[in-house]
Amino acid sequence: MSPRSASVNEELRRRSRERLLQAAVELVGERGYDATTLGDIADRAGSARGLVSYYFPGKRQLVQSAVHRLMHRTLEEALEREPHTEDGAERMARAIDAILGLARDRPVLMRHHMAGILQAEGFVQCPEQQRLSHLLRDTVLRHGSANADTDYPMLRALLMGAVYAALVPGAPMPVPLLRAELFERYRLDRDLGLSPDAGATGGPCGTDVSRFFATGRPPAEQPEPSPDRPEPFPDRPE
Repeated sequence: MSPRSASVNEELRRRSRERLLQAAVELVGERGYDATTLGDIADRAGSARGLVSYYFPGKRQLVQSAVHRLMHRTLEEALEREPHTEDGAERMARAIDAILGLARDRPVLMRHHMAGILQAEGFVQCPEQQRLSHLLRDTVLRHGSANADTDYPMLRALLMGAVYAALVPGAPMPVPLLRAELFERYRLDRDLGLSPDAGATGGPCGTDVSRFFATGRPPAEQPEPSPDRPEPFPDRPE
């Protein structure tokens, strides 16, 4: 068999990583963080267990990256849904509804995500987190911010605080009340944003996260890399 090209190797690596991210979101949402092992995630992804440590330093980093991917793509989908708009108020409303919708629709996953952020490691600086930050920063700019360096961190803090408040065990605050407070803070009409019937995750297809992860069949039907078959991977992911 002739050696695979660099582009095919890169595509195999990308798809393998995507499957791990998707599996992490699914399993932590179903079982919780502590009840999900790296072996469970590898098995759900159909990957060799040794590959998990190749792509991610540990479970915390994998799960944070996976949730940041879900948040980024959920927010992106909400902002770009039809009818498309460049209106800053509407986009801010959609952003708030998208993030609050994740707290409402995926409480187990988001509760463990928030708990992970409060650990010593804090935010995992990964491409998924950076894309999420870019979208939120763009949202405050379109809303009319004259100082995104101040206003973006404030929006992030308010959204994180609202998600935390919605998920506190035994004393959760209602999402509609949190939404109303944030809408008042940003002077948004309550009719803006996402339809309550659609929610933040795209309505009927909201339970299926596969559209957020590019996990199609590998090119040329080649077998996935394995720790037992070393591949020339020059660029180790973060």
